Amino acid sequence: MAHFKKALALLLAACVFCTIGIFAVTAAETDDAGEEVGAAVGITVHYICEEGAPTIYYWNSLPQNKETSYPGPAMIAEGNNYYKYTFSTESKINMLFVVNGTQSEELTRETGEWWYKNHRWFDHDPGEISTWDRSDLREDSIYFVMTTRFFDGDTGNNVHCWDDSKAGNPDSDPAWRGDFKGLIDKLDYLKALGFSAIWITPIVTNGGGYDYHGYHSMDMSTVDVRYESKGATYQDLINAAHEKGMKIVQDVVWNHTGNWGDAFFCPMATKQYTKLQDLASPSSMKLIPDGELAKAYPTYDKLDGAAQFQARLDILQDLKHNGHNSKEYYHRETAGGGWGQPLEQYASIEGDCRDLNTENPAVAQKLTEIYMDYVNMGVDAFRLDTEKHINRWTLNSAYFPKFSGVKDFYIFGEVCARWNQYVNEGGSSDSPFFYTWKETESPWTSNWSNNWETNFENSKKHYTQYQAYKESNLACTSTNAFLNGVTYHAPDYSKANGTGVIDFTMHWNFENANSAFGCAQGEDHAFADSTWNVVYVDSHDYGPQFCEKVRYTGSEQDWAENMDLMWTFRGIPCIYYGSEIQFQKGEVIDVGPDAPLSTTGRAYFGDNITGSVTATDFGKYTGASGNVATTLQKPLAKHLQQLNQIRRAVPALQKGQYTTKNVSGGNMAFTKRYTANGVDSLACVAISGGATFTGLPDGLYIDAVTGDRQTVSGGRLTVPSIGKGNMRVYVCCAGGFKSISGKIGENGTYLK
Repeated sequence: MAHFKKALALLLAACVFCTIGIFAVTAAETDDAGEEVGAAVGITVHYICEEGAPTIYYWNSLPQNKETSYPGPAMIAEGNNYYKYTFSTESKINMLFVVNGTQSEELTRETGEWWYKNHRWFDHDPGEISTWDRSDLREDSIYFVMTTRFFDGDTGNNVHCWDDSKAGNPDSDPAWRGDFKGLIDKLDYLKALGFSAIWITPIVTNGGGYDYHGYHSMDMSTVDVRYESKGATYQDLINAAHEKGMKIVQDVVWNHTGNWGDAFFCPMATKQYTKLQDLASPSSMKLIPDGELAKAYPTYDKLDGAAQFQARLDILQDLKHNGHNSKEYYHRETAGGGWGQPLEQYASIEGDCRDLNTENPAVAQKLTEIYMDYVNMGVDAFRLDTEKHINRWTLNSAYFPKFSGVKDFYIFGEVCARWNQYVNEGGSSDSPFFYTWKETESPWTSNWSNNWETNFENSKKHYTQYQAYKESNLACTSTNAFLNGVTYHAPDYSKANGTGVIDFTMHWNFENANSAFGCAQGEDHAFADSTWNVVYVDSHDYGPQFCEKVRYTGSEQDWAENMDLMWTFRGIPCIYYGSEIQFQKGEVIDVGPDAPLSTTGRAYFGDNITGSVTATDFGKYTGASGNVATTLQKPLAKHLQQLNQIRRAVPALQKGQYTTKNVSGGNMAFTKRYTANGVDSLACVAISGGATFTGLPDGLYIDAVTGDRQTVSGGRLTVPSIGKGNMRVYVCCAGGFKSISGKIGENGTYLK
């Protein structure tokens, strides 16, 4: 390596900012001298490169050292911008690519076939959809983690945020603490709880003073190095989850970047470091010498923080009208707010969230191209952040169609509506249900333009038009969530856009389960199909209205009742990390860098799950030791284990339509049925109280909670009164129905 650096000293000096910047955001591996090498040999690399024909410079190979002279031999063109090179006798080798005099970062590969695109390695051709067999996300339950705060698998990539000192986060608890290795290490814990999908906060390269959460991107095409470790890349995490039959839900942001711009949309700086911990200082951020910011503000480094911030905004949004933002990649409106009016879809919502011009076709093309690469890595679903800040017509025209051809890939969005009614303050235009529909009126079905200004004006007109649609005159309604009597009917998706949302109205009303249940029944006709809604009680942003700024304050019994409803009613159940032990109950969720993270709802969870466990199936495990064994025995953790086992065994609970019309005397009681793909599944659910069900098919019914068996005659089933947090799930086991054999799972404090 010393020989290489000496030989290229002048070239490296000329390229230092560009090279180090790329180096910083890719976590390129370096050679490990003396590493044992197995018998397998042979390395084939494919480089997807649109800039020209590359050469490949290589050195430090194993088992025999091999090195070529710079810039190395030409790679073999394969067509469609693919280039190939094979090392037939090597088991490990260092390399870099050179294109038109510009070199890539230093890279290392071991035995196998690899593809390299957008600064990221793939173990399959990224131009092809992943062969992982995705499936209907309604079959899953979701565990939502803030990756940096969940579990620390590798202390070597722990890094302070620039503002950690202001927040008071000690060296023992830096903001960047949890990582992909920690997630991989704790997949068995999550599977032991019964969860089969993991929603993780954004994984892309971030830049900013307090960016541990991932929502302040500066390069969406690369994975932030502070998450990864050797053997624990993002691809490794996806692969590890899939090997356990689990799914990855990636949080994505199309509405904004951070205020340091973006490597494509507005490159202003790169990160320079020799070790990851250097990133704890803002001095690691180096201006690109010939970039707009450096040229427009030659004394930038001498400005105070506030002036530097304004300088960056000027470059991003042309505040001083000096010709910046010439490609119109960013909206120019800087004022925040505008809730309930078109402004909320083109104004920057926060100082560190600068609004992309999503109506610009070039922005739409680049965003969808970047994020399709993550789909091709095997990601199973996207949670779309700040969805209501992008116009629905824009999404339906230029974004959602790009992903619609991927079988069983699902997108659900955050249409933040902190509102008691299902029609939000902006009328239909910024309500959650509205975003589940396609454009059905002729003026909006085929008028996307190559001109961003035309699209921008149309987006405002679209918002204003649908703002007038209220509860009494909704543009579209649906019966897709409701049974006809107790008969399932094929859903009509002719007007649906194929995406879903977080059920914000239900979340906002989760003061108690009964309130949320009533809210859901009142809004379900407004969704294209509410069985696809993602349902949670609290999150990294908000609690329900009665405890909005803190993690859920209800009792353990309240939580048990909430979970009963979420796991059996309609929608996809989701909990925020730690809810299984009421972690940080009542603590303020987020105060930025104004208090230590340990005092907030984003505290580090890992101390509760040290030790080991082996999941033998979803909701089942063996060999638990240490703190994780204690946590898995907590009442709500055991509650979740049984709920997840029951839900997985009964398709009606996952994907069924429902009715309450055949129920009397119940508290929260309903009938669910799913009849499709050769399956007929029916269940009668009663939560926290008894109920009488009528109009049912006659035959044997078995309660999944207790194993109780009842023979229904004359279509009538009566469930006796039960206590709060308890539940009965009587599954129809008559001929032709998907049956169960008896009690499912182990009872605990509340299910009994």
